[in-house]
Order: sequence, then C-alpha cells, then structure tokens
Amino acid sequence: NQLLSKLASSDKHGEASPYFDGWKAYDNNPYHRTHNPHGVIQMGLAENQLCSDLIKEWIRKNPQASICTAEGIDSFSDIAVFQDYHGLKQFRQAIAAFMERARGGRVSFEAERVVMSGGATGANETLMFCLADPGDAFLVPTPYYAAFDRDLRWRTGIRIIPVECNSSNNFQVTKQALESTYLKAQETGIKIKGLIIANPSNPLGTSLDRETLESLVSFINDKQIHLVCDEIYAATVFAEPKFISVAEIIQEMVHVNRDLIHIVYSLSKDMGLPGFRVGVVYSYNDVVVSCARKMSSFGLVSSQTQSFVAAMLSDQRFVDNFLVEVSKRVAKRHHMFTEGLEEMGISCLRSNAGLFVLMDLRQMLKAQTFESEIALWRVIINKVKINISPGSSFHCSEPGWFRVCFANMDEDTLQIGLERIKDFVLGDKASKNENYNCICNNKRENKKRKSFQKNLKLSFSSMMYDEHVRSPKLMSPHSPLLRA
Repeated sequence: NQLLSKLASSDKHGEASPYFDGWKAYDNNPYHRTHNPHGVIQMGLAENQLCSDLIKEWIRKNPQASICTAEGIDSFSDIAVFQDYHGLKQFRQAIAAFMERARGGRVSFEAERVVMSGGATGANETLMFCLADPGDAFLVPTPYYAAFDRDLRWRTGIRIIPVECNSSNNFQVTKQALESTYLKAQETGIKIKGLIIANPSNPLGTSLDRETLESLVSFINDKQIHLVCDEIYAATVFAEPKFISVAEIIQEMVHVNRDLIHIVYSLSKDMGLPGFRVGVVYSYNDVVVSCARKMSSFGLVSSQTQSFVAAMLSDQRFVDNFLVEVSKRVAKRHHMFTEGLEEMGISCLRSNAGLFVLMDLRQMLKAQTFESEIALWRVIINKVKINISPGSSFHCSEPGWFRVCFANMDEDTLQIGLERIKDFVLGDKASKNENYNCICNNKRENKKRKSFQKNLKLSFSSMMYDEHVRSPKLMSPHSPLLRA
C-alpha cells in the first residue's frame, strides 16, 4: 500500500456493501432459463428493459442514424474526428428538447446549459467538484441511492450528512428534519454546501409533491446553499402524483437564487440506455456550467453516441410515443409484481415511479435490528437465489425494508422470481431449506410450475426459524393462501 495513493488504497468506494455483494453473487451464478435454471435471479439492478423493442424498431427504420452502417457512412468523417468538449450542437439541442418533453412540456431548457458527462455517475461527481472542497458536506435525505457514497465523495473528498426520514410519513423529507440536521452539522464545525435529492426517489419509487419541493427550495435559498436534483427517473412516473421538476418550481417562485439550482439527468433509466453513458449536468449557474464543461473532457460521451442519440431524440413522433409507452409498461410491470406480492401477504411502500419497489419484510425479522436484516438478506441471496438490496445499503433508518427491481427481465423470469419469493415466504420448500423446518400436509414434486397462483394447498403443523428470521406464518397472518 505504500506504493499506492491514499485514494487507491482507501475503502471509500463503498464496494464492500451488501448492495455490491448481491451483484457479485449474481455474477458468480447468474440465472438462465435453460443453461442455469437454479442460478441467482438479478432483482438488484434498476435497469429498464421494457421498451428496448421500440428503440430497435426505430433503428431498423433509420439506419442512416449510425455512422457504422452503409446508409450512415457518409457522416463517418465528420463524426469520427476530434470533437470539442462542448459536444455536438445537435446533441445538446436534442437532449434539452427531450428533457422538456419528459417533463410534459411545462418547462423549457436551454441547450447551452447542457453539459455532457459519462452517465449520471459522472454528472454527480462533476457537480461535487464544482460546488465543494474536500471536507465540505452535502445533506442527503435517507434512504438514498447506495452508490451516492461512491459517486459523490470517493474522489472528491466531500462528506455526506444523512437527513433521517422514516416510514411514519412514507420517508418524506421534512423541513424540520433538514433544519435539525443542518444545525447539528454546524455545531460540530462541518461546512454544509448543499442538499442533494433524487426525484423520483431511488429506492423509494416516489416523486416529490409541489409543496415539498417548494419547501426544499425555500430551505436552500434561506441558507444560501446549493440544491442538486437528480431527476434520472423523470419519465418512469406511471401514477399520480405526476412528476414535478425543480425547474417548474423555480420558474413559479419569486426571489429564488437560481445560481444555487442544478439538475442531473441521464438516458440510462428513462430510455434504458445505461451502456451509452449519456449523462447531463444542467445548471442555472453560468460559472458552474463553464467549469463543468471544462471538467467534462475527463468523461465525454463518444461523438458516435452523440450523433445517434441526437437523430433519435429529434424524431418527435418517436419520442412522444416512447414516453407514453414507457409509462404504460412500467405501470403494468409494477402492478404485476406488487399484485403477486400482495397475494403472499407482502406489502410495499406505495410508489408511483421508478423501476423498483421498497418491499416490507419487517415482520420476518426476529429482532428489529440491522443484523437481523442482513441475516435475512443472506438467506434470500444464498437459499432463495434472488439478489435484492437490503435497506441498510441505502442508509434506511429502519431495518426490514428491501429494494426489489422488476424491469430488468422478461415476464417469465419475473414470475419465477415471484414463485421463489412465495416458496420462501409460505414455506413451500422449507423442508429442503436448512434455515427452517416445516412439515407440510401435501408433499409436491419439486418441478417448475407455470403459474405460482395455482394448486397451492399448505398447512403448517410446526415451524422453526433461523436465529434472525421469523416464521413466515407470523409474517402474513391474513394471507388467503395460508387460510386455504
């Protein structure tokens, strides 16, 4: 380690957490319907694969959009050469227009304020470099995106101060909580430079209402600190309340210092293009725009990608249809998954956006501790063979909540995931699981069932549970399946 820098040898990346450990468990034993049917199902990745067919169809109809096709090769020499870090003009214009349409056309964005970055990860880090010095801090309401610890602080040296929220009001951040956390930080000599929020929230899957957003803007305006709004799930809102961007709020409020407002956006979630690494910093502060643009040279979007994205997003008919479809398809998948959980007696935090739900397994914990939560998570990873993310990896203030993603797989895989969860919760395969011992009246063959809703007849004569895991029967006493 003496040969390495402090950055290289530090553990501040945050990789040693259940959030990333779950991914490793999947990578070591990935589920495949035919090649590895007993592998781990990846339900810890917030990826949108529900509308890729629409993009593929657009590509088939518009082969000239790519410089790597016979139809588009005439543009090769113009695109493949050096491009200034300002980015292609048509790319910035297309991104600004898409951001407007994804927000219902209720607000406008200037192409000259669009700064490109290597995904939202790079955009968030770039803003931290622009807004704070090492040792400075940002307030972040909990639970928050697990990789914020890496994205915001690993290389920048800034600090994150969690603002604790709880389930009594669906984890909604309050001005009182902000004020209290801000004052405590100041009393200890910590310099607060801003507030970071994700709207819609990851992992909550909820969007902020107008009153809350106005309260947050008033708070940062009073303190004269920055507000960074990560809005990468703006187009995945599928139910009321509708998404409201901070851009709408500041155009309606008077006496707001716009130099303090910054937006992070990406095509990774709304369009399902994380591999394209298209991230955006949009700032109302001219100095930040200038500085971020200079820094963007360390994480540019390739000119080939810029050219393709500009062509696709300039097709207004395609964009309008895509935005309608993504909302409908995410809504359908959300309903399918949550309805399946409800039939087992499992509830989730009520949500209206995102590619995941926050599943409530608090009653399965023997003790309401994070140690019990991790013990239950290990059973789910190692025995149930599903990668989900424990709430503690998102700094949730209460143990027993788990984020489960539902949009990164086909319907058949989702149903198998639901079947595994049901078998675990209702003890269907308990006799073969060393973590609990269940005697069932009806012994069934261990075969794949096409529908997890058919032919389930269980009665429990005895139940033992792991040190940290409660009896599933205690978890869902009102389940119609248990009554049957």
